[in-house]
Amino acid sequence: MTATAAHAHPVDPERVAHARSRLPSLDDASRLTSLLSLIADPVRLRILYALDVSEELCVGDLALALGANEDQVSYGLRVLRTSGLVLTRKDGRVVFYRLAPDFPAPLREHCLQQLVDITRGPAAQD
Repeated sequence: MTATAAHAHPVDPERVAHARSRLPSLDDASRLTSLLSLIADPVRLRILYALDVSEELCVGDLALALGANEDQVSYGLRVLRTSGLVLTRKDGRVVFYRLAPDFPAPLREHCLQQLVDITRGPAAQD
């Protein structure tokens, strides 16, 4: 039994139709939740912030900046690099990491900060 069959009498059919027309497809929603799960880890999120403000850093420098150990940072970078969010540049034996050029600036500059602010709001303090 589908959700529509279980509730065949919408209270506001126009709003239901509007909501349905604006929803992302299941595939798009799945891809988006996969991406959001990548940044749901505190170390990976802080790596993204550090790379945003510093342009590029090596593992050791990132570990110092984050106050984390190099294993945590290396793992986080591997996940972010595999997903295409972070790129590398090698200079001799040192590998530098930076955000991918198509990393969405509005996500960094607006959305993430808004989400952090929400967590600090009155509802989060109750």
